[in-house]
Amino acid sequence: MAAQTEIPRTSFARAGRCWRGLVAAAVVLAIGCGGVVYAANNSVQGAKKEEGGFDGDAPTAILVEASSGSVLFEKNADELRAPSSMMKLMTAEVVFDAIKKGDIKLSDEYRISENAWRRGGAPSGTSTMFAAINSKVSVDDLLHGAIIPSGNDACIALAEGIAGNEHTFATDFMTKRARELGMTKSTFGNSNGLPDPTNKMTVRELAVLARHIILTYPDRYKLFGEKEFTWNKIRQQNRNPLLNALPGADGLKTGYTKEGGYGMVGSAVQNDTRLIVVVNGLEDSEDRATEAKKMLEWGFRSFETRVLIAANQPVGYARVFGGESRSVKLVSPDPIKVMVSKNGNDKLLARVIYSGPVKAPITAGQQIGVVRVWRGGNVAMETPVFAADAVGTGSTMRRALDGAQELVIGMFRAGVEKL
Repeated sequence: MAAQTEIPRTSFARAGRCWRGLVAAAVVLAIGCGGVVYAANNSVQGAKKEEGGFDGDAPTAILVEASSGSVLFEKNADELRAPSSMMKLMTAEVVFDAIKKGDIKLSDEYRISENAWRRGGAPSGTSTMFAAINSKVSVDDLLHGAIIPSGNDACIALAEGIAGNEHTFATDFMTKRARELGMTKSTFGNSNGLPDPTNKMTVRELAVLARHIILTYPDRYKLFGEKEFTWNKIRQQNRNPLLNALPGADGLKTGYTKEGGYGMVGSAVQNDTRLIVVVNGLEDSEDRATEAKKMLEWGFRSFETRVLIAANQPVGYARVFGGESRSVKLVSPDPIKVMVSKNGNDKLLARVIYSGPVKAPITAGQQIGVVRVWRGGNVAMETPVFAADAVGTGSTMRRALDGAQELVIGMFRAGVEKL
């Protein structure tokens, strides 16, 4: 069914104090002719089961389209839980980033300390790559050992080799990098997800991390799809059950601890569309595999990509302070896309959000804010928007008038807030 997009220029409205980065423009994007799809509760996004929606058992779950970041389904997606071995994705990303920056090389070798061997190696009784104590192992092989057989010894060796000790790696490297990626809730007590009260992540932030790895390190990402790894003459299979159960599955990581339950971050590509699923808190490994597979199959079956706004087409306008022009046109260099339900029942709300008025001068291509798209009461996707044209500094009179206007508006709002 063809998309119907209504973008009335008169609908541009401002809500609240602009300096706090509130809404500058609002448009309703109606897909098909169905009504609004509301969540069953604040933690679940999507249609009801009888309307073609997903019905799952995982306590926490999220399904995301990788290219646009569109959220297709979520359930308690912001609840912090023990991520178990899924946390190894953060360790892998820190290493990938260090390689990209040239801080370390794949050929660098790190020693397997007694700590790494005892806590994460053969004596530990946990998942391990079986690296020998006091041996030296290359970063490349340690990455293979951490990702494919989920080796705890490999993660500890990487942490000690990069930061000197695992605690410093968790606090100064993993946490810092997580914040740089916009993961504001995740906390880390070690490198591998072994039980530690500090290890907490949400399924939403795990999905953000997985999407970042997939899009930023396409060559490194291939590691997650390798089905086996041999070290110390011991061959081990990849622990991801999706690799052999779902066409197009090529990652990412499973996890289990008593505190967190069974979880999985998975991804698959079908018909040029990549989806990412994260589930956590399930009671057994079979339920974990079944739930992730079922959610991915539902996503591929039920959704398709639609272009809401073409590349470099006007998305909205931002108000300018002290400029030659009173406003600046906002565009996205890439098409703004979102996954929508094939049954035509979606109704989306898109808003341009920025901190404004934006002070002149403004350069063409300068990021001004974001377009955020809601499906029902939940954010479906978000993408940055940029100034289409440069705006120079206005005259002294123009700046004075803008300043006086902002002063009056500020005084009015302060009075309203006291009421």
